[in-house]
Amino acid sequence: MKFDSGRFGTQGLSNEDRQYAGSRFSEVREALFRNAYYLDWGEPGEPPLPSFEVTLWRVLAGLFNKWRRWHFLDAAARALDAQSDMRWGDDNLGWRRLLHPNGVCLFGKWIIDQPTEYSGYFQDGSRGLIVGRYSTCCTECRRGHYRSLSLVGKIYPTEDPDHTQALRTANFITQEDLGGALTEFINDAVLRNAPDTTPWRRGWGTLILLLTGLAFKLVDREPTIRQLYPIAELGKPESTPTCSPRFMQLTVRDGQTRVRDGRTSASTEQLDFRDEILSQFHRPREQSTDQARVLVFDIEVTDVCVTSGLLKQRRSFPSGWKKIGRIEFTEAVASYNGDFVVHFHHPPWRKNPDDASTTVRKRSTI
Repeated sequence: MKFDSGRFGTQGLSNEDRQYAGSRFSEVREALFRNAYYLDWGEPGEPPLPSFEVTLWRVLAGLFNKWRRWHFLDAAARALDAQSDMRWGDDNLGWRRLLHPNGVCLFGKWIIDQPTEYSGYFQDGSRGLIVGRYSTCCTECRRGHYRSLSLVGKIYPTEDPDHTQALRTANFITQEDLGGALTEFINDAVLRNAPDTTPWRRGWGTLILLLTGLAFKLVDREPTIRQLYPIAELGKPESTPTCSPRFMQLTVRDGQTRVRDGRTSASTEQLDFRDEILSQFHRPREQSTDQARVLVFDIEVTDVCVTSGLLKQRRSFPSGWKKIGRIEFTEAVASYNGDFVVHFHHPPWRKNPDDASTTVRKRSTI
């Protein structure tokens, strides 16, 4: 069911963003579960999940109007400048995502259990809470169609879900081919902070992809790579040098359940990725069990990448990948606040990821 919300909300930086001083995991979790799109997922009578459209006119809004700002450029700048975990806005209704409007929020733990040379929450023994959002760009949610699956996350430097002190989070961005892929199961998606790009797979959406690259090029430096230094700086003493991996990929662990049919899908070929993920955690009442269900992603890193091509970009990793840990998600929800309120910070580009003084973009104060 496609749904067209006309609201834009505050796309640019707001006073709410400027006043950010951290958040509490329990409060974020409660807010994201508060207005789920269903009462009891998987039960008869529950409506299909809404599908919010990505349209060219929304991406272009304000670009050719001298009396208005380009909404999309404001959104790109805000993604880099705002470290907020939740963006409620003046009306508590959040804002409209222009590229990734449909998603599922996940909750669990970030676990590093292998020796590494890195700092912060890439160090062996690091364990923290994580809030993730699995989404697709752009409108298309169904398998059997080109779509670009993505997992972003925010890591809290604590294992206590009831911590009382507001904590600043470290955010990461991973995605498969920016132009889209025909990945049938989420189990097979390879999500990287430096994905490949095949523009023409977007069809009529290719212009949106090009505008995305232009907007991030104007406000930052590198439109297709999201550096990992926030994780390497999380929980690190200021006197300790930052040492972050250059590249990370997330893949569903081998042996994870493959979901072939959804609660509302007429066929396996049309399964919505959100139903696929929710099926990992929920069973209809007649199939209920006391066994806990977990969705596990392996965390792999490397420091060497070779990029070829201009518009069509391919990235290879000649030194291979090293598995250093995992993400264990134990809960998931699709909700209005998960689509309109939760926010994930994009790290501004640094010439040297381990040196904050080399940040190219200066944080906006307007």
